[in-house]
Amino acid sequence: MNLNFLKSLVRPADSRILLLVIDGLGGLPMNAGEPSELEKARTPNLDDLARHGICGLHRPVGAGITPGSGPGHLALFGYDPLEYRIGRGVLSALGVDFELRPGDVAARGNFCTVDDQGIVTDRRAGRISTEKNRELCALLRKAKLDGAELFVETVKEHRFLFVLRGEGLYAAVSDTDPQVTGSDPEEARALEAEAETSASLVRRFVEHAGRSLSGSHPANMVLLRGFASLPQWPRLPDVTGMRAAAAASYPMYRGVAKLVGMELLEAGGDLDGRLDALRGGWDEHEYFFLHVKQPDSAGEDGDFERKVAEIEAVDARIPELRRLEPDVLIVTGDHSTPAKLRYHSWHPVPAVLWSARCRPDPVTRFSERECLAGALGPAFSAVDLLPLALANAGRLEKFGA
Repeated sequence: MNLNFLKSLVRPADSRILLLVIDGLGGLPMNAGEPSELEKARTPNLDDLARHGICGLHRPVGAGITPGSGPGHLALFGYDPLEYRIGRGVLSALGVDFELRPGDVAARGNFCTVDDQGIVTDRRAGRISTEKNRELCALLRKAKLDGAELFVETVKEHRFLFVLRGEGLYAAVSDTDPQVTGSDPEEARALEAEAETSASLVRRFVEHAGRSLSGSHPANMVLLRGFASLPQWPRLPDVTGMRAAAAASYPMYRGVAKLVGMELLEAGGDLDGRLDALRGGWDEHEYFFLHVKQPDSAGEDGDFERKVAEIEAVDARIPELRRLEPDVLIVTGDHSTPAKLRYHSWHPVPAVLWSARCRPDPVTRFSERECLAGALGPAFSAVDLLPLALANAGRLEKFGA
C-alpha cells in the first residue's frame, strides 16, 4: 500500500484502533499429526473474536521470506518492509531513548558465549541479567577508536547498543553475528567502498571486546548486527490522521514504534503495566499498539509447552481489551517462531480483525489451520492490515467518482 495514496483518502472520525501483537505467534507441530502451539492452546476469547470477526494468515514480507522483528512490525504498521528498510541498530537506539544523530552508525549487539576455539556456543550468553550487562558495557566503552566517538549502552539482558559517531561514517557494514551456533563470529566487512572506515572501526571494537571479556563467563564475546543510520520516513500520525501510542516494554519494539511517530507510553515491565499504560492513554490517542514478547521467547528457547501457556495467558486478558471498546481490534503476530525450529520462520501468521463493520467469515477458532479458510485469505500481505483497520474504523473516503 502506497502511504501517500492512503493519506489522500483519510478522513477524521471518532474511532479507535487497537493492534495487539503476540510476538512469534505462529508455530508448527513438534511431530507429524500433532497440533501447533496455538492449536493446542485453550483460547476461548480469541476464538470468540474469530467467530465475530474476519481471519486469515498474513505474510510479513513475502513467500518463503523469514522476517526479522523490525520488518515484521513495520509491515503491521503499514510500511512495506522492502521499501522501508532499517537495521536493528536504529531501532535499538530509539528504544532506549538514545539521541541518535544523522550520520551516526548504530548496531544491535549481543553478548555471546564462545569456546576456546572462538566458536559461538550461545548467541545470547544464557540471557545474562541486565545488571551484568551494565558491568560489561562499562568495559566495552574503554575501547580506543581513533576517528570516531564510541557509545555502548545497555538495552536489556544480553542485548546492548553500539554506536559510532564521526565524519565520513557509513552504515553499509556486514553483520558479525553468524545467526547460528557452532560457527565463528563473522568479520565485519564494508558492503560499499565508502563504508571501509566504519568496518575497520567495528573490527577494532570487536578485537577489544574479545580481550576485555576473555575472563567473563558466559558473556565472553560480542556479536553485532543490523548496522544502520537514522532514516527520514512518513510518520504514522501524519498518514492516518490519528494520534498513535505504543505500549511496549522491550526497547526494540519501542524503537520501531518511535521510528514511525508513535508516542511511547510508560508501560512497565509486565503485561499488567502495559495494560495500565493503555488504559491511561486511551482518551488522548486513537491508534494503539500493544506488544507481548513472551511467546516469541519461548519459541526461540524451543519450549513448546511454555509457548502454549504464554498464548493462553494473553488470551485471558482479551476481555480487558474489549472492555476498552475499541472500534477495531486486530490480534496477530509479527512473524512465526515455532518451538520446533527455535527461531523465526517464513510461515504465514494468523490474524483476526474484529469491528462492528466487518463481515464475519466461517472461522470459529483462532488457529493456523482454521485461519486458512478466513476472509482475509491464506497468504495476504501484512501491510494490508492498516488500510483494512482504517476502513473498518470509518476513516477512509471513497476512491474516485
